[in-house]
Amino acid sequence: MNKQITAGLVAHVDAGKTTLTEALLYQSGQRRKLGRVDNGDAFLDPDQLEKQRGITIFAHQANLQYNDLQLTLLDTPGHVDFAAQTEQVLQVLDYAILVISASNGLPGYTRTLWSLLDRYRVPTFIFINKVDSVGADPAGLIQQLQAELSPGCIDFTGNQITSGPTAEAIALQDDTVLEDYLTSGQLSTTTVQQLIKQRKVFPCLTGSALKLTGVNELLAAMAKWTLPTNYDPDFSARVFKISHDQNGHRLTWVRVTGGRLQAKQELLPGEKADQLRVYNGDKFTIHQEVTTGHVAAVAGLTTSYPGQGLGSSNDGRPPQLQPILSYAVATGSADPQASLRALRELADEDPQLKVSWSKHLQEIHVHLMGEVQREILEQLLTQRYGLHLQFSQGQILYRETIDHAIEGVGHFEPLRHYAEVHLLLTPAPRGSGLTFASNCREEVLSHNWQEQVLTSLRAKEHRGVLTGAPLTDVKITLIGGKGSIVHSVGGDFREATWRAVRQGLMELQSGHHNILLEPWYRYRLTIPQDQVGRAINDIQQMHGQFKLATNTSNTMAVLSGMAPVATMRDYAITVRNYSHGQGQLDCIVGGYRPCHNAETVIKDHHYEATADLLNTPDSVFCAHGAGYPVKWNQVPQMAHFPYQK
Repeated sequence: MNKQITAGLVAHVDAGKTTLTEALLYQSGQRRKLGRVDNGDAFLDPDQLEKQRGITIFAHQANLQYNDLQLTLLDTPGHVDFAAQTEQVLQVLDYAILVISASNGLPGYTRTLWSLLDRYRVPTFIFINKVDSVGADPAGLIQQLQAELSPGCIDFTGNQITSGPTAEAIALQDDTVLEDYLTSGQLSTTTVQQLIKQRKVFPCLTGSALKLTGVNELLAAMAKWTLPTNYDPDFSARVFKISHDQNGHRLTWVRVTGGRLQAKQELLPGEKADQLRVYNGDKFTIHQEVTTGHVAAVAGLTTSYPGQGLGSSNDGRPPQLQPILSYAVATGSADPQASLRALRELADEDPQLKVSWSKHLQEIHVHLMGEVQREILEQLLTQRYGLHLQFSQGQILYRETIDHAIEGVGHFEPLRHYAEVHLLLTPAPRGSGLTFASNCREEVLSHNWQEQVLTSLRAKEHRGVLTGAPLTDVKITLIGGKGSIVHSVGGDFREATWRAVRQGLMELQSGHHNILLEPWYRYRLTIPQDQVGRAINDIQQMHGQFKLATNTSNTMAVLSGMAPVATMRDYAITVRNYSHGQGQLDCIVGGYRPCHNAETVIKDHHYEATADLLNTPDSVFCAHGAGYPVKWNQVPQMAHFPYQK
């Protein structure tokens, strides 16, 4: 019986991930000719831009059979600017194959991928590629993996896995398994499989994908050491990608995680699966049904989005990796509305673009990860839509949070309407985003009204009051409120809820408890030893932090740490200049931290929270048959539900 596994290939750019994919397809008999990235004939880089750039930009699917293993491969982008697309794919995988170059150590983005694989609990095989390259040290790299990623990164090269030194190293990753191993001296195949599935063991294999060495060993390891996922009988699926084919048909890519997906099946209210496509590279076959564990592209859905759960599946976690730069788009002689439609279609494929139209500035804004994504977007607009648009210099995307708890109150009572909402805003761990909860008795506020409040909280991107930047890392809990059997409708609670959030933030601002956050890079700087002093001085000037590695060579030194994106984003050019091309700076987004120059940024934004009518902190009360506005600082004393400051 075939074992169905869906595995994703992930890697830092230039690690040889796409070359490995080609080798896997070739060695399994799926392809008769070995494609190459530099020849532009890679099976999973069919897009014109991918051929031009020599990198994977979009996630693609391939299918292969090796012995009794039926393997669906999802190739993911390798450049950090497209990491959000990779993150969406991780949510639908049984296993991942992390490709690492034997001569490049652990680049920053590889560490980010490792963190994401841990976040989504994806069991992972590691393929150490390019072992024939100059400076390759696979044994040393495995030691580095054990020291810096997990002691469970174990060399699976060779046949003796369930006995001997390799078995002992595996047993050391679990106390119960170790106790059994010390008694028997053996590990069962099932035990090893389970330790891999539990992410306690990460098999490491070595080879050269270009030379086809180690590829069969990787396939054999996948066939032997993987376990099929157990699924529920009821239908469920997870969306991981939206795309448009050459004819403009919108495709929703899903992994079926339970039951069966059938053609003409209603998946969303009023939306059916008009067609089920199973892709292999850029070719597809049409199926009448797709069974559990398989991947399909569904035509006919218009409101689906990446991360969405279908059937009995809940939506996935929001992406951890978020854009950090905002660009203004100049349409030039192009029709602004046509440009906006094109960008919104691309944002349908990648919601992280956050395309918006500024009425005040009469320009389009998009959110991006970096310059490579900007260049690709410009080329996509030209090739797909014939639009030649120009993007401004990217501006930093700030966020806001709080460092103190507060009760916010919103009241909405124009004539014949009524709702009052009390929310507790509390600081949450960095990187947690916004979370919502209810701690309100139903005798105080009915279940239906509580659901209206929670729905309203999720329906809007809440803005801070310092610069109007998105609010993050706050837990918002419903703690009280009032409704009217006669006059309250759902929209009233929406208005009261949004006003309560803003009112609470304004209360905090009066006590200086709002914090402006900016994105920081986690960097790794390799430079000649005689340039260390210059580099340290630069990093300090950039308000960054640094640590000098102790295992530096006689000629090169390594500095690592954190620094604001705003100050370090162009530093790679400076490094190349003063090091005469010997230095290298690797940067990945390391999250948001308090802004290093908050006062200056706040002043430059000229944001007046009380003048932002779409995000007002004020409330509306009613007297003598008419509604009237009440300023935010007077709302608590006029509230109908008891307020506790």
